[in-house]
Amino acid sequence: MSLPDRLVEAGVELLEKEGLANLTLRAIARRAGVSHGAPRRYFPTHNALLAAIAATGLADLAARLEPADGSPEDLLVEAARHYLEFAAERPGMFGLIFRHDLLAGAGGNLRATSLPLFQTFVDLIGPTDDAELRATALWTNIHGLATLRATNALELLGTTDLEPVLRYVVRAHLS
Repeated sequence: MSLPDRLVEAGVELLEKEGLANLTLRAIARRAGVSHGAPRRYFPTHNALLAAIAATGLADLAARLEPADGSPEDLLVEAARHYLEFAAERPGMFGLIFRHDLLAGAGGNLRATSLPLFQTFVDLIGPTDDAELRATALWTNIHGLATLRATNALELLGTTDLEPVLRYVVRAHLS
């Protein structure tokens, strides 16, 4: 495995175990078993390395969102469910890939990777004049559910089963 790949892999592991706050260049280098200056040879900035790490998470999320067969509602619910599962299983990565304030202009062409995720929702909504608007509203609802669940805020409402909520949200954006 190349050194840049080892650094990205070490960053992913560190992110998953210790969170974004502990994802420093030194910590990544230490985990990869290289000198603290080694990452700079391949990643000009800390954010460039973060972008490379985020790209692996975006690829995982994209693979999970690949549509199967079914009605538009079922496909959207399935995509939303996979999105929520990703957020729950990989909270550090979920947080990183949506930190556009950190990653904008950091390299890795993340926009080219993340825009197809949004397009998945647009395509599943179907050919309507306002498909992008509906997809934006749907995505913000799903992302909000993921965030509320991650912070245990849904427990205050007594909501632990998100399936009925997902179905309701999807129906609202399809109608």
